[in-house]
Amino acid sequence: MTASSSPGPSRDWGLLGVGAAAVAACAVCCAGPLLAVLGGVGLASAVGALWMPGLAASAVVSGLGVLMVRRRRRRAASACRTAPARTDLGMPTVGPSPERSEVVKTGR
Repeated sequence: MTASSSPGPSRDWGLLGVGAAAVAACAVCCAGPLLAVLGGVGLASAVGALWMPGLAASAVVSGLGVLMVRRRRRRAASACRTAPARTDLGMPTVGPSPERSEVVKTGR
């Protein structure tokens, strides 16, 4: 037998191998972005499903926080209050004082 008559690999199997390698390379290359897109869609769905109850819960919690702060401030303000009483500040009168008017009257 001569070298030219020996059976060699056929071209059909070679093309199939190259095609399989290309498909495998594409799958490896695109797997990360595809999984990221699918994960993002799943996360967006979860957030969308929890959004309204989450908003309602945050509204209730913030309302309770406002009520607690107002109640604490009222308690603190009532603890610091004193009984209202009149206090003489010792301010001068506008007109002549009664003592001076007597002195002036007696001095004439």
